[in-house]
Amino acid sequence: MPHTRYAPDRGLTTRMVTTMFFIGLLYVVFIGVLLAVFKGAWPLIVIIAGGLFVAQFWFSDRIAAFSMGAREVTPQQAPELHGAVDRLCALADMPKPRVAIADTDVPNAFATGRNQRNALVCATTGLLRRLEPEELEGVLAHELSHVAHRDVAVMTIASFLGVLAGIMTRAALWGGLSRGSRNNNVGIAVLLIPLISAVVYAISFLLTRLLSRYRELSADRAGALLTGRPSALAAALTKVTGQMARIPTQDLRKVEPFNAFFFAPALSGESVSRLFSSHPTLERRLDQLARISTQLGQAGRD
Repeated sequence: MPHTRYAPDRGLTTRMVTTMFFIGLLYVVFIGVLLAVFKGAWPLIVIIAGGLFVAQFWFSDRIAAFSMGAREVTPQQAPELHGAVDRLCALADMPKPRVAIADTDVPNAFATGRNQRNALVCATTGLLRRLEPEELEGVLAHELSHVAHRDVAVMTIASFLGVLAGIMTRAALWGGLSRGSRNNNVGIAVLLIPLISAVVYAISFLLTRLLSRYRELSADRAGALLTGRPSALAAALTKVTGQMARIPTQDLRKVEPFNAFFFAPALSGESVSRLFSSHPTLERRLDQLARISTQLGQAGRD
């Protein structure tokens, strides 16, 4: 991890390496199956796989910002938001990321980018309207932790590989079916490839969910230790989670695909079970922050 004053998390690093190893292995096996079945279409498979992966890696921050409707803002346009990011970056001894605002009433925030110098931190207008300055700093400290630990880049890549599996399946089937008269294996491939793609997607989905839940706890812990105010982050978590119930369902459904990158999940009713949630439960997050508050209090008395 690049040097910052954020507390290192070896557990997070281990999980990121493990997740990328297994997803990479899964990806290689999947590519191998496609190449074995569609021997004549291998240039198309390689070009699509390589091109999309490079595009996602280099432009993930712009893709996320565009998808969320985020717009970069200057210090003159959002002085309080920039001021909070400036203070936290100075405290953490890390480069300042680009700062953006998404015009939605869903109270949330996210960070994206392949490294610290290409990172973007975004808060929604709904979040800015609802939080007190100390609560906002707690949320931003949480998001900047994702950037410092580089887990946002790992999540971006890991999430993309599952999607890419489906794209390549369609491309390979299209390339193979177009040569159906010369390929006796097309009938088998029509049944086999979608099944393999579903397995690849399911495994990558579960791996990213497990990593996502841990990284949220890690970011809560690192953000609370950096600011020294775990109670402010706990208050923000409670407020944001409580306000989600007041957001129209149609607005929540629009942003649900980005839940893995959000500060708190935007869920419409019981649409996602605990097993498949991208975040740990609110109770678990608050319990951890309460323990950190107790530890900081004891350290202060000592």
